Amino acid sequence: MTALQVIELFAGTNPDGEPVVERLQVRINEDDSCQLVRSPAFIKGIASGDSIKVDKDTQQFELVKRSGNLAIRVFCRGDSAELSDKLTPQLEKLGGELDLEVPRMLVYSIHVSCGFDKIEKILNNACDGANSVWYYGNVYDPKDGQTPLNWWQDILKPE
Repeated sequence: MTALQVIELFAGTNPDGEPVVERLQVRINEDDSCQLVRSPAFIKGIASGDSIKVDKDTQQFELVKRSGNLAIRVFCRGDSAELSDKLTPQLEKLGGELDLEVPRMLVYSIHVSCGFDKIEKILNNACDGANSVWYYGNVYDPKDGQTPLNWWQDILKPE
């Protein structure tokens, strides 16, 4: 298996207008594209297992192939450990994976075939909206945050 490498992608700008980059672990594919090992915390539109091509000069990326994973980001006002203890086993039962756990944030990857309803029910039961909220990282258009990307339609289509 190829060794993991780290790439840096442009994640937006901070309140002072300075560029923010997110470092992501990847496997480099034969065609020079990169396969994400985990879902990103801040970069929208991609998830664990997706393959992307990176422009090393601009740190922008182009999606090459979707894995079918949803990226789910959970933000907490306080420590996220308690929430992780509640959420992680339930999402793991569906085949989900905890990609990142830091004091105020959790990032999960879970395959879309598990069903939006099932996944959202678990998240809504665990997050109260006041102390914790969750968002999909790759379901809505990063430009407006509202238009569904609908990439899952082909994956969920009956054969």
